Amino acid sequence: MLGTHNAVANLAVGDLDRARDFYTGTLGLVEVDNEGDELIVLKSGDSVVNVYRSEYAGTNKATAVTWQVDDIEAEVAGLRAKGVAFEHYDMPGLTLEGDVHSGYGMKVAWFKDPDGNILNIVEE
Repeated sequence: MLGTHNAVANLAVGDLDRARDFYTGTLGLVEVDNEGDELIVLKSGDSVVNVYRSEYAGTNKATAVTWQVDDIEAEVAGLRAKGVAFEHYDMPGLTLEGDVHSGYGMKVAWFKDPDGNILNIVEE
């Protein structure tokens, strides 16, 4: 069944050029394919993220993509240096230290792309 196949994240955006700048320039993903002004395919580690133009950009109110990292504080500092603003949530069992939420044996930091899609990084 599907458990043996790779999955791909799909993110709706309003402005593909602005999204390309954010995902490649700010986050460091690599564009590996595109379909003109409708879709870009970005490589992230061994996975890909499809970013496509849609009138429904940013309407998801939940986390859309998670990256697992080895050193969350270094990643947060690097992203903050590139202008990324982090979200702070009041969640049971998590404490906030700067921009990093901690609890349940993990550390997590949330941020949004230019369209408001919620993204996060996690260190376990």
